[in-house]
Amino acid sequence: MSLETVIPMLIALLIGGSVLIFAIGLPKLKGEVPDEDRAYMDPLPPLLRLSWPLVRFLEYHLCQFIPADALEKTHKRLAMTGVSYLVNAEQFYAIRLLSTLGGFSMMWICLHLLETSSINTLLFGLLAGYFYPDLWLSDVRGRRAKAVQRTLPSYLDFITMAVEAGLNMTGAISQAMDKGPPGPLKHEFYMVVRDLRSGLPRADALRRMESRLQMTEISSFVGTVIQAEKMGASLGAALRGQAEQRRVERFQRAEKLAMEAPVKLIGPLMMFIFPVTFIVLGFPIVMKFLNSGVV
Repeated sequence: MSLETVIPMLIALLIGGSVLIFAIGLPKLKGEVPDEDRAYMDPLPPLLRLSWPLVRFLEYHLCQFIPADALEKTHKRLAMTGVSYLVNAEQFYAIRLLSTLGGFSMMWICLHLLETSSINTLLFGLLAGYFYPDLWLSDVRGRRAKAVQRTLPSYLDFITMAVEAGLNMTGAISQAMDKGPPGPLKHEFYMVVRDLRSGLPRADALRRMESRLQMTEISSFVGTVIQAEKMGASLGAALRGQAEQRRVERFQRAEKLAMEAPVKLIGPLMMFIFPVTFIVLGFPIVMKFLNSGVV
């Protein structure tokens, strides 16, 4: 046998052996992944639910080798965005790996369908898939902060009324949770009540909420409550001042957005609406000149 025939046969044998080993070892590796108890976790989105077995597989076999410092930083980011009850740090890295492979695969399929090739396009798909989880976290963080700012005055009103009616802080927060609007702030107050019932001091429970949200409004609220308790001041009056201030800030934010709207509309007006308007108005005039023989 010539060398030209031996080398392809060896390559084919190696590829076939690799596929065989992978097919035999995959069920065993999958069986080693322990079952996950998500009784106290948030429900998974539909798309993530479909790929969750693969995420768990990568989490158990690959993501456990990630350094502890990187996992700790990721865990803090997840806690700030409220996603820590959906995925943990190892699962987030597994999702990032899947997203990177998915972005690369989508670009490769598109290039294959177009019957072309481009290394830059493949690299763009790779980078887009890698950074997509970070963009998603930033978007979740922004929407969560806006939801907290929108519902905070209502919760402060409920807590103030409950405190002035004679309830303690824990009971006032529980009443606010029952009557307040749904959203991330309701979940955060639920965490505060759970920490209080587990024996954590009130100041520490509120500080934990402050560290999770890291918002100026929440820091002001927590500082006011702790300072009022230390100084023996009226908690109801302090909370009412906080509610009034948060309501004024919400009105100012709405007024700012309303004033920014005309400026943001200039771009679409200049790029889309004005050209179409000029075409509609000018077309009959141009056609009239053309038909009259002037031009």
